Amino acid sequence: MEKPPASSAGFIGSLRTLGDGLVAGVEDRLELLSIELHEEKFRLIQTFVWISAAVFTGMMTITFASLTLVYLFWESARLAVLGGLTALYAGALVAIILAFRRYLARQPKPFAATLEELGVDRACIRNPN
Repeated sequence: MEKPPASSAGFIGSLRTLGDGLVAGVEDRLELLSIELHEEKFRLIQTFVWISAAVFTGMMTITFASLTLVYLFWESARLAVLGGLTALYAGALVAIILAFRRYLARQPKPFAATLEELGVDRACIRNPN
C-alpha cells in the first residue's frame, strides 16, 4: 500500500482543523446570541408587567383621590381644586417621563456581549500575534 504524501495530508488536516475552528466559533457566537435574545425578551416582558401594574394602580388612585377632593370642595373651591390637581398631575407626568428616560439610558446595550466577542474575533484575525 502506498502512503499519501505527508504534505497533502497535513494540508487537508490543517483545512479540517481550520474549518472545525470556524464552525465552533460560529456555533459559540450563535449560542451567545440566543442566550442574549432570551434575556432581552424576559427583560422586556418584565418591564411591561411592571409598567402595566404601575399605570393601572396609579390611574385608580388618581381617579378616586380626585373625585374625593372635588366632592369635598364642591361648594367652596371646585375650580381651584380642579386646577391644582391638573397642575399636580402634569408635574408628576414630567417627573415620570424624566425618570423613565434615565432608566432607559442606564440599560445595557442589547446584544453587547455578542458584539464584544465579534470585535475580539475580528481583532484576533487582523493581528494573529
